Amino acid sequence: MPRAAHGPASRRKRNRIFKRAKGFVGGRGKLLRTAKETVKRAMYFSYRDRKTKKRAFRGLWIIRLNAACRENGISYSKFISGLKKAKVNLDRKQLADVAVKDDASFKKLVELAKKSA
Repeated sequence: MPRAAHGPASRRKRNRIFKRAKGFVGGRGKLLRTAKETVKRAMYFSYRDRKTKKRAFRGLWIIRLNAACRENGISYSKFISGLKKAKVNLDRKQLADVAVKDDASFKKLVELAKKSA
């Protein structure tokens, strides 16, 4: 019995790879072997960069908080330490959002942190 090289299962397998390789330039999107390599590499990058994105956003929030804290006469580290001592359970994302959008509320948080520090 001959080997099935172009059967439904093989085609599904190939099409799954080509679907992921859609938009890739040249042979990377049209040739099976190079598409496989490129898709594998792209999947690795997407996994790795999901982690990197989280790191980058945390850094952005810290930069925003530091700038807002300096405007209110306190350092970032003393602000965070004071909030922890005051048992304020807001993460850096929420704090950065408050710092950007609502100055009055952020000033209250700064005063609370100064009292606790």
